[in-house]
Amino acid sequence: MATMNRIYPALLTSLALVLAIPAVAPATIAEVGVIPPTTSPETVPSCPASPCLAVSRTTGFQVKVGPNTTLMSAPRAGTVVAWTVMLGRPNATQVKFFNANEGGEAEAGLAILRAEKKPNLTYQLIASSPTVKLKKYFGKTAQFPLEKTIAVKKGDIIALTVPTWAPALALGFGKDTSWRASREKKQCASTSSQSTQTSIGSAVQYFCLYQTARLTYSATLISTP
Repeated sequence: MATMNRIYPALLTSLALVLAIPAVAPATIAEVGVIPPTTSPETVPSCPASPCLAVSRTTGFQVKVGPNTTLMSAPRAGTVVAWTVMLGRPNATQVKFFNANEGGEAEAGLAILRAEKKPNLTYQLIASSPTVKLKKYFGKTAQFPLEKTIAVKKGDIIALTVPTWAPALALGFGKDTSWRASREKKQCASTSSQSTQTSIGSAVQYFCLYQTARLTYSATLISTP
């Protein structure tokens, strides 16, 4: 009986410890940048229609779509494992023009940005993915798994980096739809200068705001349990 008396308190203590351990939330998968298809007009890249506009020589992210102002913010800490882009199908003449004027063949990749308190609209580049040549995916929605996944914190911005050009821009929205680019303040109307943010740890002000347009990309995030 003495042995039983010693074991019983030990069992109660173990049970109390188990009950005190909080339940671990399961990992979740989220597609950052996707919202229900209720916006008008439909989100479709502009090319090959006229005007055929492309994202070019910059790093950019969607600031707002209607009331949603956190579309490209990581909703929780986790790991970005893939990214997806919806591409227009520019015709041969349009492709030739962009290749000649925007630095070469279409390509793009991801950039992870973190907002800094000062100066206003300043973002630090935390990480980036390799860029991908896009020509063979024109007219399609293509997903690119990351060979090396990227850790993000809650609130980090998932941006699109385009060193040349990409037909990944939908037009015709209201002024409540807008995106920002890493171009200098006086270069918002120009695509002739390279403005991609590529140096890890660098801080850049995203002065340029473009209304009535939407970048057509998203990223797959697996949250940290």
